[in-house]
Amino acid sequence: MTSNVPSEYANLSNKTPENTGPEPSRRFCVAPMMDWTTPHYRYLARLLSRHTLLYTEMVTTGALIHGDTDRFLRHNSAEYPLALQLGGSDARELAHCSRLAEEFGFSEVNLNVGCPSDRVQNNMIGACLMGHPDKVAEGIRAMIEATRLPVTVKHRIGINGRESWDELCEFIEKVAAAGCRTFIVHARIAILEGLSPKENRDVPPLKYDWAYRLKQTYPHLEIIINGGIKTFEECHQHLEYTDGVMLGREAYHNPWLLAGVDSEFFGNEPPVASRHEALRSMYPFIQSELDRGVFLGHISRHLLGLFHGMPGGRQFRRYISENAHKPGAGLEVIQAALAKVQEQEEPVQTEAATSAVSQP
Repeated sequence: MTSNVPSEYANLSNKTPENTGPEPSRRFCVAPMMDWTTPHYRYLARLLSRHTLLYTEMVTTGALIHGDTDRFLRHNSAEYPLALQLGGSDARELAHCSRLAEEFGFSEVNLNVGCPSDRVQNNMIGACLMGHPDKVAEGIRAMIEATRLPVTVKHRIGINGRESWDELCEFIEKVAAAGCRTFIVHARIAILEGLSPKENRDVPPLKYDWAYRLKQTYPHLEIIINGGIKTFEECHQHLEYTDGVMLGREAYHNPWLLAGVDSEFFGNEPPVASRHEALRSMYPFIQSELDRGVFLGHISRHLLGLFHGMPGGRQFRRYISENAHKPGAGLEVIQAALAKVQEQEEPVQTEAATSAVSQP
């Protein structure tokens, strides 16, 4: 099902069935984020951490079935472990797309039951499914029967009009009865009318204790907590009560945080010693993408947070922002921007653990 594949995906791997390793650890994950967790961001993230579980942007079942399947599922094998997040509610379509996830070499397939956008609500996708636990269970059962990959759910703790503890437990129990054992809990409700998706990430209050109670109530299930987590200190607090943590915006705006994950949570040495080393390690990948016609700005926008809080970081960002969009812009733009930041040894774990970006 291949059509004209855009050049920015030309360097990304196609079907990679050799990725049939053990179930990935979910102790530390980066959340699926539209327009952010693209292949170019994920390549950087994997340079910074070998063990963090990465997720794609949400891909709808309709896009995979009726669109350019190769384009939506292409990725670089260097990104593993990598989970595919699906948006959909039709059991047969979810089963078909789960088979595709396995065929293309993903490490996990995840169902989105948390996106509050009205655009996806109209297609019975995302957080609105919290109100239809039987339909979610039907889809999960079909996905599990269709693939050998782990099948997981990312969901809210409720939606407006269905936000009680008992209703959350009903959802968990029905989906677990269908065979799901891993629940990634965004510890907020979603308000489906009157709030934008951005507001839904901030306005509804966080209820971390509900995620903790889920683990206490269902100790046989794997509970991963998500929502507003920014520091390693917070991660350790959550890990006292849950099985794993998932970070979203902080891991994107401050990607250097990931450089401390392997030592902090997995007992391994960091893959890179400095931000300069990480960025230089990306040069061959960036150049190969440019050689295939990728616009530099599509890559460089994911690098802007790498020197957050560092002397010269603002000049780094400004230089890229002012030059990456120009016709013919190439790797020399990144190299010139990097030269504006003084290279220095830095304590990966301590700095990463304590740094947090203030979100707008």
